[in-house]
Parts: sequence; C-alpha cells; structure tokens
Amino acid sequence: MPKSKLFVYQSFSTAFQGALDALDVIGNWFWDGASDFIRADMFVALLFNVDPEAAEAGLPLAAFVAGIHPEDRDRVLALIRQRSRDGDLYAIEYRVCSADGITRWVLGRGRFLSDHRGQPVSGRGIIVDITDVRKSAGAAGALYPAALHEAEPPLERAADFAMAAHRAICELQDPALKARADALLLDLGRKLAEQERHTRRAQMN
Repeated sequence: MPKSKLFVYQSFSTAFQGALDALDVIGNWFWDGASDFIRADMFVALLFNVDPEAAEAGLPLAAFVAGIHPEDRDRVLALIRQRSRDGDLYAIEYRVCSADGITRWVLGRGRFLSDHRGQPVSGRGIIVDITDVRKSAGAAGALYPAALHEAEPPLERAADFAMAAHRAICELQDPALKARADALLLDLGRKLAEQERHTRRAQMN
C-alpha cells in the first residue's frame, strides 16, 4: 500500500477507534452476484480490517473473510453458503480482527435473494459491533441463534426496509439524505441490540 494511502488508512483507524469502542456501532454491506464483490461502508471495512475506500468500491468476499477470526471462519462461511442457497434470514455472532488491533465480537444479520433458477443474485445485511454486549453476557452463551426461521417482527422488517432504502439513497449520491439513512440504520442497530440484551437478561433470570 502506498505510504500516503497507508497514512490515510491509519488516520481512518485512529479516528474511528472511539466509534468502534462505542456500544452497538452498525454498518452495512451489499453483495452483487454478477461481480461476486461486496461493497461495504467504512464501519464494516474497519471491523474487518480492509481499506475503507476499496470496500466502498467493492472487494472480493475473500478480503472480508480474512478479517474473520480463524476459529470462527469455517462456521460463518458454512452458514453463509447455506443461506445463500435457501434465502432465509440469518443472524450469527462471531469474532473479527479489526483495524485497531482488537478482536471484536460482531453480529452479522442478512439475507440473499435468488433468481427463478434458485441461484443467488444479491445479498445485503448489517454488521453490529456487540463486543461490550457480549462481554456483559459472559460465558452464558450466544445472544443470537445461528439462524432465524420465525416470522420477522416489526423491528426486523424495519431493518430490512432501511437497508434497502440506504442502498438506493447511496446511489443518489445525496450527502444529506445519506446522513439521515446512516442515522436510521444506526438507531435500528441499537434497538436490535437493546432488544436482544433484554431477551438475554430475561433468559438468565
């Protein structure tokens, strides 16, 4: 990586270290089946330790897979392959080696769409930094199951629609609208994590 670009990347990492340390930071990603590339925002890029500019333009799946903790990598890939075939909503917890050198717990939630032949053509999802939430749960177990099969409640549906709207707004290249869409995704991510914390506390009592 050129020195100037490395400096910018390190600056990104430093500037966002505080954000990554904040509870329930959320980012989003989009997979295009035609190119087999993933486009992701800056938060996702920093969580997976990839160049934010390259992530925004699009990178192969392997670039993000490299950021998954080695002990969790096979489990995550197996679920993604399965869900890309059946199209079910999934939610899974795993560790990533982030740009600030810290191993973090994230919640990955998403869904893939298929064509009439059943071949996956696109996918989108969100990544929530749940490191602090996971620490508070201790060794009691995962906050989320490996996959969700039940009907989506309103908050889950809202997250799906917000992700779709965010992608369309990004294509408009309107900074003001994008800022509002970013804020909505962040708020929904916080609500999702808060909901799961309450559920977890209820299960522990």
